[in-house]
Amino acid sequence: MLSPHEIATLMLVRHSPDQIDMNRTELDTLLERRLLTLEPRTEGRLRLSLTKTGRQLLEAVGGLDPALPRARDAIGFGRCIASV
Repeated sequence: MLSPHEIATLMLVRHSPDQIDMNRTELDTLLERRLLTLEPRTEGRLRLSLTKTGRQLLEAVGGLDPALPRARDAIGFGRCIASV
């Protein structure tokens, strides 16, 4: 079972992966459970991202609406939210 902090960390990674503190203690558990992955980026930096299982978990707890487009991929994202 995940703690509320671990679920909140998943939500933070989903919405602001570049702003996550990589020293958060929850990251170890989430990486071990394969809910997050580290993706190599330019200049040797790593970026956190949700795995398929991590996205499914957020959908199950209601932290992610699968019907809505991903915020960073959507043009006019605000219009999508407003129409729901």
